[in-house]
Amino acid sequence: MSDNTRQHRLAAMRACDRILSGIRPVTMRERLADLDAGGDLDELPDFYGDGPVTVLEERVAGLLGTEAAVWFPTGTMAQQVALRHGADRTGRAAVALHPLGHQEVHERHAYAELTGLRAVWSTAEPRNPTAAEIAALDEPVGTVVVELPLRDAGFVLPTWSELTAAGVAARAAGARVHFDGARIWESTPYLRHSLRQVAALADSTYVSFYKSVDGISGAALAGSAELAAYARAWRHRYGGNVFQQWPAALIALAGLERELPRIPRFVRHARTIAAALSTLPGARVHPLPPHTHQFRLWLPFPARVLDAAVLALAEQEKVWFVGGWRDSDVPGYAMTEVTAAAAALEWTVDDVTEAGHRLLQRVRNTR
Repeated sequence: MSDNTRQHRLAAMRACDRILSGIRPVTMRERLADLDAGGDLDELPDFYGDGPVTVLEERVAGLLGTEAAVWFPTGTMAQQVALRHGADRTGRAAVALHPLGHQEVHERHAYAELTGLRAVWSTAEPRNPTAAEIAALDEPVGTVVVELPLRDAGFVLPTWSELTAAGVAARAAGARVHFDGARIWESTPYLRHSLRQVAALADSTYVSFYKSVDGISGAALAGSAELAAYARAWRHRYGGNVFQQWPAALIALAGLERELPRIPRFVRHARTIAAALSTLPGARVHPLPPHTHQFRLWLPFPARVLDAAVLALAEQEKVWFVGGWRDSDVPGYAMTEVTAAAAALEWTVDDVTEAGHRLLQRVRNTR
């Protein structure tokens, strides 16, 4: 998507009265209000990771029940350190990854290019690996990575019993367990266990601040005090020991306070929205019901036609449906990701289906 197209879409979405999927884009000036909500602006800023960064690290460690947490400017950097730690501590250069996992799809294989690690695919199925698959790995690995939820399989989660069994199998094989928990915040309703209980199953957990909790950037790697000391050293080596990061830290703190209590409601309402969308002609939804507040939607039209219809609906009716369509592997179908956030809570089943039919009518009129 070109910058002009993206800006056009964001401007149209921002001007809408109603938004089904996603979060209304805000200006930089509007973002400044979150700084005050995140802490006392009359205090001094951080200096290489103290001050509000330390407050944020302690907040994350408290939420996850870990000994410590370490701030990182990016999740990619945090995950490289987690995998390097596993390799150093076990003496094993192989790591168990999913072919649809973030490290394989969205991080340019940094674990291999920067650290020299080698991937062993834990499963080829569109879900996280089972205990049996981990036990059957054909070579020793230092770390088994579990992505909660597995985004590129449709934001899917294992059951609690499957997750605990996978952890047992990994440790029986002499491996560490790392949770790619960029979206762990919204995983607890489906797993029916608290953040602390989930994180207790792993040796390390990465969390993101700019996805579900609406920060502007940043991540944290949580685990033992020993992992934290290792992470701080390698964060510095990777160039992540930034002089001042107080804006990102304060906005992350504000997001945790504001968004975490609302996420269970988002997850519940996503099920209502998904059920309504599944009734549209030719629609496919996965998973149904959704495991989190995000899921995948397919419609039997080209992506460019759907994007154009969504934009027209937004500009002419001030209603944002679901954007970001891309042509899929299913012939004749385009796919997008639906995010049920605060703006979606006001949408009833009838609202969703009526808007969906209006969108599809626009698509038919352009063909």
